[in-house]
Amino acid sequence: MDAIISVMGQNLLSPIILSFALGLAAAMARSSLSVPEAAAKALSIYLLFAIGFKGGASVSAHGLDLRLGLALVAGIALSFAIPIVAFALLRALTGMSRVDAAAVAGHYGSISIVTFVSATAILTSSGMGYEGYMVAVAAAMEAPAIVAALWLAARGGSGVKMDAELWREVLLNGSIVLLIGAFMIGAITGERGLAEIESFIVSPFKGVLCLFLLDMGLVAGRGLKQSRGLLSAGALVFAGLMPLIGAAMALPVAIMLGFSAGGTALFMTLAASASYIAVPAAMRVALPEANPSIYLTLSLGVTFPFNLALGIPLYVTVAGFVTGG
Repeated sequence: MDAIISVMGQNLLSPIILSFALGLAAAMARSSLSVPEAAAKALSIYLLFAIGFKGGASVSAHGLDLRLGLALVAGIALSFAIPIVAFALLRALTGMSRVDAAAVAGHYGSISIVTFVSATAILTSSGMGYEGYMVAVAAAMEAPAIVAALWLAARGGSGVKMDAELWREVLLNGSIVLLIGAFMIGAITGERGLAEIESFIVSPFKGVLCLFLLDMGLVAGRGLKQSRGLLSAGALVFAGLMPLIGAAMALPVAIMLGFSAGGTALFMTLAASASYIAVPAAMRVALPEANPSIYLTLSLGVTFPFNLALGIPLYVTVAGFVTGG
């Protein structure tokens, strides 16, 4: 417990978390502070490229092996299984419609790349290494959850169809394309390529992440203000409980695969996070009748700050304890 509190204290007082808190507080206080949309998009592009490239370079140095293949399979299976658990929990805790519950469940089976990036920054600050191919696992865990959500909705007779437009939205989502593309560039160019652009993607990384999380705090705060009275107590309980369930599902898998302490923490973080970029885009196409105010507020307004403030320190501490790292 002391270790968890210590890591949590360090995390809460880090520039990354405090930047998010500043944005959240500014939004709740109705400040005029804002980040231009073009600037926010540029920040997200930078973060996705940097984390993908560094992951690819790490894989190039490490080499491809069976563990990477098994990790990808495990990530895909987990991404499909988590929405089923989330859907059942939502239906038990709330009176949410089947379509809304399926849409929310899909968000929790997919991943938040910003939560993942924040966790890598915290691991790096603490000197805890991790497997570079976790970036590839993150990319692989985007789409299966969307498929699971549509299957859950279709079982209720919603008339969902996996047409060409939906598959295009799922597979060619900009964040996925950029993350995988940067990963491949890093894997091809290796350490030589990383050395060439290290001053661009390594040193400025945390500063850019702070600015991006400032914007995320503003977005989350505005969403919370607009959704007052819309979410039930059961839905809010779900948004705080489901990350812990996802992390608990990932932990034994990470142990069986022999991940390092850092890799285990990242795998738990991926399973605990909730998408607010790729899945909302797909849900707008596939389940237009689902309420965006519900699934975006739960994933971005509740689960995202929960993971930043409490979840990641817990996952890091538990991973270190069980792996001896």
